[in-house]
Amino acid sequence: MAKKSKIAKWKRTSPYKARAMNRCNRCARPRAYIRFAGLCRVCFRQMALNGHLPGVRKASW
Repeated sequence: MAKKSKIAKWKRTSPYKARAMNRCNRCARPRAYIRFAGLCRVCFRQMALNGHLPGVRKASW
């Protein structure tokens, strides 16, 4: 979980687009961000396994 100060700073809109950081919309994790889902890999995996993400399923080959 990210620090509360970092989350508050992220929620404020920055006037400079270059300073904007992608964070998970669920837990505010800054790393391993998946753009099309708006989630980090940890939250993406949990939600996909629980069936909360339509069209996403576990790979099998």
